[in-house]
Amino acid sequence: MNNAINMTIHNFGAGPSVLPKEVFEEASRAIIDFNNTGLSILEIGHRTTLFQPVMDEARALVKELMNLNDDHEVLFLHGGATTQFMQVPMNLLNDTELAAYTDTGAWASKAIKEAKLFGHVEIAGSAKETNYTTIPKELSVSPTAAYLHITTNETIAGTQWKNIPYDCGVPLVADMSSDILSRVLDFNKFDIIYAGAQKNMGAAGVNLVVVNKNILGKVTRSIPSILDYRNHIKEGSMMNTPPVFAVYVVMLTLRWLKNLGGVAAIEKINNAKAELFYSTLDSLPIFRGVVAKEDRSYMNGVFVIDDAGLEKEFLDLCKQEGMIGVKGHRSVGGFRISMYNALQYESVVAVTDLMKEFAKKNA
Repeated sequence: MNNAINMTIHNFGAGPSVLPKEVFEEASRAIIDFNNTGLSILEIGHRTTLFQPVMDEARALVKELMNLNDDHEVLFLHGGATTQFMQVPMNLLNDTELAAYTDTGAWASKAIKEAKLFGHVEIAGSAKETNYTTIPKELSVSPTAAYLHITTNETIAGTQWKNIPYDCGVPLVADMSSDILSRVLDFNKFDIIYAGAQKNMGAAGVNLVVVNKNILGKVTRSIPSILDYRNHIKEGSMMNTPPVFAVYVVMLTLRWLKNLGGVAAIEKINNAKAELFYSTLDSLPIFRGVVAKEDRSYMNGVFVIDDAGLEKEFLDLCKQEGMIGVKGHRSVGGFRISMYNALQYESVVAVTDLMKEFAKKNA
């Protein structure tokens, strides 16, 4: 049993979540003294020559890591992904038009609810009948739809789109909050990508939005200035005071990812972590995966123990061994092992070893 003083902490939290150690170290130094200026990153003006390079570098790193073309703009906005549930249809959907949405879990359902405030919504594919343990394999997308919206990774349900519907015939919008920059995708085929930073990209408080400029300006409604993507593009994400510190942490995290070798490099690491976790899960009858194998998320591994007494025992053991965030979401119960970019492979080794020991003890 680890001593509490020198215990290694393994953070499997679903978000805000683990970040690279070097990011914490650099960010903590900047809180005291940002770039040897004698000022804290928390007190510098956002329109000063001190912060502008931070915003510029963060946006440039997103474009580089995603290999984005010139049609796509990178924004850092307030409000998290939840604000995008309404900002997307506000900018893209006229009240007489329809938008196509896939219903794959709690987060997709929240996006659907907000979109209905702005126009008609058709469900192009749903996993509701399987209790959100699958991803729809066949979609029905009206050619007149303003766009198709997907949630690429459902953090609560533990499902992930493996085959992105790039060729859906209409503009493609994606909530990538929990798997952004975790795997190689053709990011240019998305017309809007949005993602809260607090899982794979940085600290809570800022939201990444990647938008194809050509999709904007087609709705007839008046859009409040602060919610119009075009205004944020024009002002370079400086229309109002951005979340300065959160953007800085994103920049540091993107630097870390680039230095690691970029998205292709982290994808290999993420695949190795997920393969270790799921192969262990499948080998231990005491645990039960709840998601169809072909649709399992490589970011959020969800599983259960059918014996409630053993469930509590396993959670207590995880806590004793410094494994944080293992308890499943309150709406589904069980367990959840989140394996975001910054989670080290060694942490997955640690939890899978513990799972094996627990299974042996209770055989």
